[in-house]
Amino acid sequence: MDLKARIRDIPDFPRKGVLFRDITTLLKDREAFQRVIDRLGTFYRGEGIEKVVGIESRGFIFGAPLAYVLEAGFVPIRKPGKLPSDVYEARYELEYGSDTLAVHQDAIAPGERVLIVDDLLATGGTISAAVDLVRQMGGAIVGVSFLIELTALKGRAKLDGHHVLSLISY
Repeated sequence: MDLKARIRDIPDFPRKGVLFRDITTLLKDREAFQRVIDRLGTFYRGEGIEKVVGIESRGFIFGAPLAYVLEAGFVPIRKPGKLPSDVYEARYELEYGSDTLAVHQDAIAPGERVLIVDDLLATGGTISAAVDLVRQMGGAIVGVSFLIELTALKGRAKLDGHHVLSLISY
C-alpha cells in the first residue's frame, strides 16, 4: 500500500511558504491506519519492548495502539502542566523560541526497554527532548519511530546512536 498517497498536502499552512503534510486523510482510512500500526508492530515485535512512549499529541495516535500490539505499557509525554504527579521536564529549541516536554517521574523504571513514537521527524528538537526524558529515568531506548520524516531538515542527525524507523520520507 502506498501510504504517502494517503497523506494530503496543504500549501501555505500554518503560514505562507510551508507545505503541511496532513495525516488526517491517512488516519480516517482504516486500512491505511491499520497498515501503519501493523508495520510498526511487525518491526518491533520480538524486541522486548516494555513501554511505548508517545509524544503529545499525534504521537499518542500511533503510540497507544502500538503499545497494545506489542503488549507493552503506554507512556504519554506531555506539555508542562498537563500531568498530575511529579514530573521530569526537558526544554528544547524551536525555529522561533523554545518549548518544554514533561513526563511522570515514575513512568519508566531503570532498564526498561522503550520505544519512542511520534508522527513526524523534522528538525529533531522534540524527539531529542523525549530521548533526554527517557534517559533521565534510566530507560533503555530500543528505537525511535515516525510515520513521516522530512529528510531535508536533518533531524535524524540528532538521534545518532539510536535506531530510527520512518515509514514515509519526504
